[in-house]
Amino acid sequence: MIPEDSISYSYIQKVDESHLDNLMHVNNVVYLQWVNDISEKHWNILAGEELKTRYFWVVLRHELDYFKEAKLDDELTISTWVGQSKGVKSVRHVEIHKKDTLLLKAASTWCLIDSTTQRPTRIKNDILRILEPRK
Repeated sequence: MIPEDSISYSYIQKVDESHLDNLMHVNNVVYLQWVNDISEKHWNILAGEELKTRYFWVVLRHELDYFKEAKLDDELTISTWVGQSKGVKSVRHVEIHKKDTLLLKAASTWCLIDSTTQRPTRIKNDILRILEPRK
């Protein structure tokens, strides 16, 4: 469940034939792609051009928990928000729902990279301001 004080982002995804596996359910790889896609979209909404030029994120770990399947023509709500950000790492959460039913819960650990040095860099206040929940 999205924390009330988080800076979240959601969109609707309709399941089409290209998303299905041989069991006629959404393929696990597609879910992972959606987790990655919403993460990138949310960062692009939050960050201005200067931050996007100075930094980029690489994923270190994805944890996905599958609860129910999605099928052709289902309308899914994909939501994300950022959890703890500390040092060079930030944890991003994603949930996928069909109406009120939770289908997938994911937590991904991302590492902030300095575009100039191509090395991990500490997450400073300029980024924390846009990632941290509003008080």
